[in-house]
Amino acid sequence: MDKQKVVVFMPAHNEESNIASVIARVPRHFHPHYTVEVLVIDDGSTDNTAVVAKQAGADRIISFPGNRGLGAAVREGLAECCRMDAVIGLMIDADNEYPPEQIPDVIAPIIGRRADYTFGSRFKGQIRGMRLHRRLGNYVFTLVQALLLRKWIYDGQSGMRGFSREAMENAEIIHDYNYAQVLTINLIRQGFRLEEVPISYQVRTMGQSFIKFREYVTSVIPAIYKEMRRPVTGRKAGKAIRRKERASL
Repeated sequence: MDKQKVVVFMPAHNEESNIASVIARVPRHFHPHYTVEVLVIDDGSTDNTAVVAKQAGADRIISFPGNRGLGAAVREGLAECCRMDAVIGLMIDADNEYPPEQIPDVIAPIIGRRADYTFGSRFKGQIRGMRLHRRLGNYVFTLVQALLLRKWIYDGQSGMRGFSREAMENAEIIHDYNYAQVLTINLIRQGFRLEEVPISYQVRTMGQSFIKFREYVTSVIPAIYKEMRRPVTGRKAGKAIRRKERASL
Protein backbone atom coordinates (compact mmCIF):
# COMPACT_ATOMS: atom_id res chain seq x y z
CA MET A 1 0.00 0.00 0.00
CA ASP A 2 1.39 3.40 -1.01
CA LYS A 3 1.73 5.82 1.88
CA GLN A 4 -0.16 9.11 1.88
CA LYS A 5 1.43 12.40 2.79
CA VAL A 6 0.90 14.67 5.78
CA VAL A 7 2.52 18.09 5.47
CA VAL A 8 3.22 20.00 8.67
CA PHE A 9 3.55 23.66 7.76
CA MET A 10 4.87 26.51 9.86
CA PRO A 11 4.32 30.21 9.15
CA ALA A 12 7.39 31.94 10.57
CA HIS A 13 8.60 35.50 10.98
CA ASN A 14 11.89 36.06 12.81
CA GLU A 15 11.74 32.76 14.70
CA GLU A 16 15.38 31.67 14.49
CA SER A 17 15.47 31.08 18.26
CA ASN A 18 12.43 28.78 18.27
CA ILE A 19 11.88 27.05 14.94
CA ALA A 20 14.62 24.39 15.19
CA SER A 21 13.06 22.98 18.35
CA VAL A 22 9.61 22.86 16.75
CA ILE A 23 10.88 21.07 13.63
CA ALA A 24 12.94 18.58 15.63
CA ARG A 25 9.88 17.55 17.66
CA VAL A 26 7.56 16.89 14.70
CA PRO A 27 6.66 13.16 14.75
CA ARG A 28 7.81 11.75 11.40
CA HIS A 29 6.70 8.11 11.77
CA PHE A 30 3.54 8.13 13.85
CA HIS A 31 1.36 6.07 11.47
CA PRO A 32 2.20 3.20 9.09
CA HIS A 33 0.06 4.61 6.27
CA TYR A 34 1.42 8.18 6.27
CA THR A 35 4.69 9.95 5.57
CA VAL A 36 5.37 13.36 7.10
CA GLU A 37 7.11 16.35 5.53
CA VAL A 38 7.78 19.77 7.03
CA LEU A 39 7.12 22.99 5.14
CA VAL A 40 8.17 26.43 6.39
CA ILE A 41 6.65 29.64 5.08
CA ASP A 42 9.25 32.28 5.92
CA ASP A 43 7.26 35.52 6.02
CA GLY A 44 9.99 38.01 5.16
CA SER A 45 12.20 37.25 8.17
CA THR A 46 15.17 39.54 8.70
CA ASP A 47 17.02 37.01 10.87
CA ASN A 48 18.25 33.48 10.05
CA THR A 49 14.87 31.73 10.29
CA ALA A 50 15.16 30.08 6.86
CA VAL A 51 18.76 28.94 7.40
CA VAL A 52 18.00 27.50 10.83
CA ALA A 53 14.87 25.76 9.51
CA LYS A 54 16.85 24.09 6.72
CA GLN A 55 19.53 22.93 9.13
CA ALA A 56 16.86 21.57 11.47
CA GLY A 57 15.41 19.34 8.74
CA ALA A 58 12.64 21.26 6.97
CA ASP A 59 11.83 19.53 3.68
CA ARG A 60 10.71 22.68 1.89
CA ILE A 61 11.05 26.39 2.61
CA ILE A 62 9.22 29.21 0.85
CA SER A 63 10.57 32.67 1.65
CA PHE A 64 8.64 35.88 0.97
CA PRO A 65 10.87 38.84 0.01
CA GLY A 66 9.09 41.00 2.59
CA ASN A 67 6.71 40.58 5.52
CA ARG A 68 3.20 40.00 4.11
CA GLY A 69 1.34 38.97 7.26
CA LEU A 70 0.24 35.78 8.98
CA GLY A 71 -2.91 35.46 6.88
CA ALA A 72 -0.87 35.55 3.67
CA ALA A 73 1.61 33.00 5.07
CA VAL A 74 -1.15 30.56 6.05
CA ARG A 75 -2.84 31.01 2.67
CA GLU A 76 0.42 30.13 0.93
CA GLY A 77 0.97 27.21 3.28
CA LEU A 78 -2.40 25.67 2.48
CA ALA A 79 -1.84 26.09 -1.25
CA GLU A 80 1.66 24.61 -1.08
CA CYS A 81 0.41 21.61 0.91
CA CYS A 82 -1.90 20.84 -2.02
CA ARG A 83 0.95 21.29 -4.52
CA MET A 84 3.00 18.85 -2.42
CA ASP A 85 0.16 16.28 -2.74
CA ALA A 86 -0.72 16.27 0.95
CA VAL A 87 -3.93 14.51 1.93
CA ILE A 88 -3.75 16.20 5.35
CA GLY A 89 -2.18 19.50 6.35
CA LEU A 90 -1.26 20.52 9.88
CA MET A 91 -0.43 24.12 10.66
CA ILE A 92 1.58 24.86 13.78
CA ASP A 93 3.06 28.16 14.91
CA ALA A 94 6.86 28.28 14.83
CA ASP A 95 7.11 30.02 18.21
CA ASN A 96 7.41 26.86 20.33
CA GLU A 97 4.16 27.50 22.19
CA TYR A 98 2.23 24.56 20.72
CA PRO A 99 3.21 20.88 21.20
CA PRO A 100 4.47 19.17 18.00
CA GLU A 101 4.28 15.87 19.88
CA GLN A 102 0.48 16.17 19.77
CA ILE A 103 0.25 16.49 15.98
CA PRO A 104 -1.04 12.89 15.72
CA ASP A 105 -3.79 13.73 18.24
CA VAL A 106 -4.87 16.86 16.37
CA ILE A 107 -5.17 15.14 12.99
CA ALA A 108 -6.65 11.88 14.34
CA PRO A 109 -10.27 13.04 13.75
CA ILE A 110 -9.36 13.74 10.09
CA ILE A 111 -7.67 10.37 9.66
CA GLY A 112 -10.76 8.78 11.24
CA ARG A 113 -13.03 10.77 8.87
CA ARG A 114 -14.91 12.34 11.79
CA ALA A 115 -13.83 15.87 10.91
CA ASP A 116 -12.46 17.96 8.05
CA TYR A 117 -10.95 20.72 10.17
CA THR A 118 -9.48 20.50 13.67
CA PHE A 119 -8.08 22.75 16.39
CA GLY A 120 -5.48 21.94 18.98
CA SER A 121 -7.62 23.44 21.73
CA ARG A 122 -5.76 25.16 24.57
CA PHE A 123 -8.89 25.86 26.57
CA LYS A 124 -9.95 22.20 26.51
CA GLY A 125 -6.44 21.20 27.57
CA GLN A 126 -3.76 22.82 29.73
CA ILE A 127 -2.38 26.36 29.55
CA ARG A 128 0.78 27.64 31.21
CA GLY A 129 1.91 31.24 31.31
CA MET A 130 -0.93 33.05 29.50
CA ARG A 131 -1.60 36.50 30.91
CA LEU A 132 -5.09 37.51 31.94
CA HIS A 133 -5.60 40.18 29.24
CA ARG A 134 -4.60 37.72 26.52
CA ARG A 135 -6.85 35.01 27.95
CA LEU A 136 -9.78 37.45 28.01
CA GLY A 137 -9.07 38.51 24.43
CA ASN A 138 -9.18 34.88 23.33
CA TYR A 139 -12.49 34.38 25.12
CA VAL A 140 -14.04 37.42 23.47
CA PHE A 141 -12.99 36.61 19.89
CA THR A 142 -13.93 32.95 20.33
CA LEU A 143 -17.37 33.95 21.64
CA VAL A 144 -17.87 36.20 18.59
CA GLN A 145 -17.17 33.27 16.26
CA ALA A 146 -19.46 30.96 18.24
CA LEU A 147 -22.35 33.45 18.13
CA LEU A 148 -21.94 34.13 14.41
CA LEU A 149 -21.73 30.43 13.54
CA ARG A 150 -24.26 29.25 16.15
CA LYS A 151 -21.77 26.59 17.15
CA TRP A 152 -19.90 26.32 20.44
CA ILE A 153 -16.15 26.85 20.00
CA TYR A 154 -13.56 26.66 22.77
CA ASP A 155 -10.41 28.07 21.15
CA GLY A 156 -11.02 30.14 18.04
CA GLN A 157 -7.49 31.58 17.98
CA SER A 158 -5.51 28.34 18.17
CA GLY A 159 -2.20 28.31 16.29
CA MET A 160 -2.36 24.54 15.72
CA ARG A 161 -4.91 23.32 13.15
CA GLY A 162 -5.49 20.30 10.96
CA PHE A 163 -7.06 20.25 7.49
CA SER A 164 -8.36 17.57 5.17
CA ARG A 165 -7.37 17.88 1.51
CA GLU A 166 -10.84 19.14 0.61
CA ALA A 167 -10.73 21.76 3.38
CA MET A 168 -7.33 22.99 2.16
CA GLU A 169 -8.56 23.23 -1.42
CA ASN A 170 -11.65 25.23 -0.47
CA ALA A 171 -10.31 27.43 2.35
CA GLU A 172 -10.30 31.16 1.71
CA ILE A 173 -8.48 33.76 3.82
CA ILE A 174 -9.63 37.22 2.80
CA HIS A 175 -7.00 39.38 4.51
CA ASP A 176 -3.26 39.17 5.01
CA TYR A 177 -2.90 40.34 8.62
CA ASN A 178 -4.31 37.24 10.31
CA TYR A 179 -6.33 34.14 9.48
CA ALA A 180 -7.84 32.66 12.65
CA GLN A 181 -11.41 33.95 12.70
CA VAL A 182 -12.10 34.37 8.98
CA LEU A 183 -10.77 30.91 8.13
CA THR A 184 -12.99 29.18 10.66
CA ILE A 185 -16.05 31.17 9.61
CA ASN A 186 -15.28 30.42 5.97
CA LEU A 187 -14.87 26.66 6.41
CA ILE A 188 -17.79 26.08 8.78
CA ARG A 189 -20.14 28.12 6.59
CA GLN A 190 -19.13 25.85 3.73
CA GLY A 191 -20.20 22.83 5.79
CA PHE A 192 -16.84 21.45 6.85
CA ARG A 193 -16.92 19.56 10.14
CA LEU A 194 -14.89 20.98 13.05
CA GLU A 195 -13.53 19.04 16.02
CA GLU A 196 -11.40 20.43 18.84
CA VAL A 197 -8.67 18.30 20.44
CA PRO A 198 -7.26 19.14 23.90
CA ILE A 199 -3.57 20.11 23.88
CA SER A 200 -0.96 21.39 26.32
CA TYR A 201 0.17 24.97 25.71
CA GLN A 202 3.12 26.97 27.03
CA VAL A 203 3.57 30.69 26.32
CA ARG A 204 6.77 31.43 24.42
CA THR A 205 9.97 32.04 26.36
CA MET A 206 12.00 33.47 23.44
CA GLY A 207 11.17 35.87 20.61
CA GLN A 208 8.22 38.23 20.38
CA SER A 209 4.67 37.93 19.07
CA PHE A 210 3.65 40.13 16.14
CA ILE A 211 0.23 40.75 17.72
CA LYS A 212 -0.53 44.35 18.69
CA PHE A 213 -3.95 44.83 20.27
CA ARG A 214 -5.03 47.93 18.33
CA GLU A 215 -3.88 46.56 14.97
CA TYR A 216 -5.47 43.21 15.73
CA VAL A 217 -8.87 44.68 16.56
CA THR A 218 -8.92 47.14 13.63
CA SER A 219 -7.89 44.43 11.16
CA VAL A 220 -9.83 41.41 12.43
CA ILE A 221 -13.26 42.87 13.18
CA PRO A 222 -13.77 44.37 9.66
CA ALA A 223 -12.54 41.09 8.15
CA ILE A 224 -15.08 39.09 10.19
CA TYR A 225 -17.85 41.42 9.04
CA LYS A 226 -16.74 41.11 5.42
CA GLU A 227 -16.52 37.30 5.60
CA MET A 228 -20.02 36.99 7.08
CA ARG A 229 -21.45 39.09 4.24
CA ARG A 230 -19.82 37.08 1.48
CA PRO A 231 -21.92 34.45 -0.34
CA VAL A 232 -21.15 30.88 0.67
CA THR A 233 -18.88 29.20 -1.86
CA GLY A 234 -17.17 25.83 -2.10
CA ARG A 235 -18.82 22.75 -0.62
CA LYS A 236 -22.24 24.20 0.31
CA ALA A 237 -22.51 26.13 -2.93
CA GLY A 238 -21.79 22.96 -4.89
CA LYS A 239 -24.43 21.02 -2.97
CA ALA A 240 -27.01 23.75 -3.64
CA ILE A 241 -26.27 23.64 -7.37
CA ARG A 242 -26.60 19.85 -7.43
CA ARG A 243 -29.94 20.05 -5.58
CA LYS A 244 -31.26 22.53 -8.16
CA GLU A 245 -30.05 20.29 -11.00
CA ARG A 246 -31.82 17.26 -9.51
CA ALA A 247 -35.00 19.27 -8.98
CA SER A 248 -35.08 20.30 -12.64
CA LEU A 249 -34.87 16.72 -13.94
